[in-house]
Order: sequence, then C-alpha cells, then structure tokens
Amino acid sequence: MATIQEPKVIIVGAGPAGLATAACLKKKSVPYLVLEKDDCYGSMWKKYSYDRLHLHLDKQFCQLPHIPFPSSSPTYIPKKEFIQYLDDYVSHFNISPLYKRTVESAFFEESTRKWNVKVRNGNSGDVEEYFSKFLVVATGEASYPFIPQVPGLENFAGEAIHTTKYKNGEKFKGKRVLVVGCGNSGMEIALDLANHGAKTSIIVRSQIHLISREMAYLGLVMLLKYSVPYKLVDLIMVMLSKVKYGEISKYYGVKR
Repeated sequence: MATIQEPKVIIVGAGPAGLATAACLKKKSVPYLVLEKDDCYGSMWKKYSYDRLHLHLDKQFCQLPHIPFPSSSPTYIPKKEFIQYLDDYVSHFNISPLYKRTVESAFFEESTRKWNVKVRNGNSGDVEEYFSKFLVVATGEASYPFIPQVPGLENFAGEAIHTTKYKNGEKFKGKRVLVVGCGNSGMEIALDLANHGAKTSIIVRSQIHLISREMAYLGLVMLLKYSVPYKLVDLIMVMLSKVKYGEISKYYGVKR
C-alpha cells in the first residue's frame, strides 16, 4: 500500500459537482485531489447518456461556479454543448483528476484529525492510501445502473437494456418497446423511440403529475429566489398541472 499525497481536501467524483468543488478550491488556492472511478470526467454525460439528452432545467440553474453559459446558448443546453462546457471548465481551472480510482473505504481518524481514504488503482490493481483534513463526496445519485429483479425477465426473448446503454431509437424502428419508469430519462427516451418509429408504451409504478418546463422554472424561482416554502410550491405546481392538463387519468391511465 502506497501513500501518495496528503492534500487538504479530497474530492471523490469528477462529475459536475466534483469539478465545481475543485474550481472553487482552486480559486481560493486550497490544495485538493480529485479521485474518479471512471477513465474521464463527466462520465455520465460522456459515456452513459442518450443522444437527445438536454438539461431539463433552465441553464441559469445548471451552470457551474465562476463560468456562466454563454448568452448565445439555448435555454435548455443539449448534451454536446454541455460536454463542451465541461471541457472548457476543466481546461480553464486546470483540473487534473486521478482516473480509475475506486474508493474502497474512508474514515476519519480522531488521533490525527484527518480522513483516511483507501483507493483501488484500476490500472495497477494496487491499493493507495490518501489523507486529508476534509473529504467531499461528489459521486452523484445515479452513478450505478439499477435493473430490478423482474420474474421471467431472464426468459425474455427480446432485448432488455438500462438507460445508460441507450443512445437513440434508430434500431428500434417498427418494434414494440416498453419503457419502465417515467422520470426525465424514461419520458425523454419514450419520446425518442416514438420519433424513430417504434411502437412505444410506458408504465409507471406510482401516480404522477405532469409538469411543463415553464412550471418547473416558476417553481425553482419561487424556491431559490423568493424562498417560498417547498410545500406551498408543490401545492401551486399541482394546481397549475390540473389547470393545464386537466384530469390526466382520462388520457394516461394514471389516477391522482
């Protein structure tokens, strides 16, 4: 086991949150180290996202610290432009993560008042040990694909894939496709499949509200700019949804 560095801050994850943290520390001249399990930064965007992906929120709510999106950029940034934005961001702040580093353990040592972080080097297979005063976990909430255990799925003759393996609906033209889940990716992939000529169906586990981009923008403004209580914002969003879309169970088979 090798001890390589003792930065003041260790950042786990080189996605947008990890990069933003690194940039802010760089501005303050605070020594840091970024550990990333994949072989690139922004891997969810660069390797595991579908072609038509856009930011689902207004760009002003998604830009990283110190570098705003250009005024000429569209309101909802497409995948290609967001990746270029990340490239420019990393270049501007000269962020150099250590790649293929999987954190196996992290604990705070009371005797030294430092974090002890043990990392598996995916290139050499060695375990590396790092120490720091502060630890920032920026691994994201969707870093590991999850496919539930569905009885009979192993006998399904067709193709079953997770959204991280989906790029576009071109190869599904004319085929029957079932999308499970109606989050942002589920809804957008279902639309992409339909646009490519697939016979698309979508199922959801629980009841939903339909919220437009404009409603989401209004909700964020109320929360972030005017500090309106989130329960009140939720109530307003539900009312707006009913006014705009009516009783959705008539059209979508979903009761609320």
